[in-house]
Amino acid sequence: MLHKIEKYFRLVKFSHTIFAMPFAFIGFTLGYKQLGTFELSTLLLIILCMIFARNSAMGFNRLVDRKYDAENPRTKNREIPQGEISVTQARIFIWINVIAFITTTYFLNNLCFYLSPIAIATVLVYSYMKRFSSLCHYVLSTGLALAPIGAYLAVTAHFNIIPVLFGVLVFFWVGGFDIIYSCQDAGFDSKYQLYSIPSLLGVKNALRVSKLSHLFVIGILMVIGYIWPYNQFIYAIAALIFTSLIIYQHSIVKHNDLSRVNIAFGTTNGFASFIFAVGIILAILC
Repeated sequence: MLHKIEKYFRLVKFSHTIFAMPFAFIGFTLGYKQLGTFELSTLLLIILCMIFARNSAMGFNRLVDRKYDAENPRTKNREIPQGEISVTQARIFIWINVIAFITTTYFLNNLCFYLSPIAIATVLVYSYMKRFSSLCHYVLSTGLALAPIGAYLAVTAHFNIIPVLFGVLVFFWVGGFDIIYSCQDAGFDSKYQLYSIPSLLGVKNALRVSKLSHLFVIGILMVIGYIWPYNQFIYAIAALIFTSLIIYQHSIVKHNDLSRVNIAFGTTNGFASFIFAVGIILAILC
């Protein structure tokens, strides 16, 4: 039983939850600060929503990409191509998580519940985008950008400019580092007529687009800092660390040397997300 659960965890790359979950905590903390009341049940429901949405998205991605994954040397050992998880099991897993996500939003508030089909559709549609558009990286990042906005809505049931700006930050941040990650498959994508910025522009120019995307992130950090109503000093430190880690990942990935892509993609961005969230939450609460 535990071995089967471990397979599903690998299927959805559960460890990659570190990218979006900390931003959900930021959204929750912003909402808590505004209302002045802490509800553990709301926080737990937000965490469940994040887990169910990610499971749905990654499970669906693995399902619809199974034929490509089987052909790609980098992905051929994934659970579905290897037969460790069957197509039927994957479909059941996806449906369970989609239903669980929508059901969980019902217990948050009406706004979250009414928006839940749009949110789940957004995170699912990415799986088909490589068939149609090189902007697929930013469809993926749109799904993750919902984390701080959705968590804030879960607490307050209304929109606010600061969590929206954090969502925009996630949009450009994730889009930028997904381009870096996709550079590994530039040749494969071109061969199988899949769309991505590396397959469209080449690895060298794709990395330039990634840098441009991350320059927007730095600009958004400055905009948020300008209107930030809480502890400015701690915010500045968190923003500086986040910026430094973004710069670092670009310093270790070159168009002619992609050997450190996984360090840039997983390790560096994982640390960046976690440290940034801790800093921002401290800045809100202090």
